[in-house]
Amino acid sequence: QVQLVESGGGLVQAGGSLRLSCAASGNIFSINAMGWYRQAPEKQREYVAGITSAGNSNYGDSVKGRFSISRDNAKETVYLQMDSLKPEDSAVYYCAAGWTVRGLGHGEVDFWGQGTQVTVSS
Repeated sequence: QVQLVESGGGLVQAGGSLRLSCAASGNIFSINAMGWYRQAPEKQREYVAGITSAGNSNYGDSVKGRFSISRDNAKETVYLQMDSLKPEDSAVYYCAAGWTVRGLGHGEVDFWGQGTQVTVSS
């Protein structure tokens, strides 16, 4: 089993920035890709970004150019830097882990975090 613990959510004004963190523990050798999904009220869960231990990454279309994902393998932690935030970015952000970023982006998620709320005010 792998445990994922998110932190860094909160309230920010439109145009502002936030950085989310997700720390993995447990059987970390069973995962390679880590990333983020988000879910707003009454909407489907949406892929945000993912990154492998080698640094290969991809992004959902709605966040390209504004969000940046990075990873510290020594700390088994992935970060999501969110800039130029918009009210439509408001959602619960979930950390996700799997094997490939391609698979992660297609819902092939082996482990989920509990989620952290991000609210962007207009």
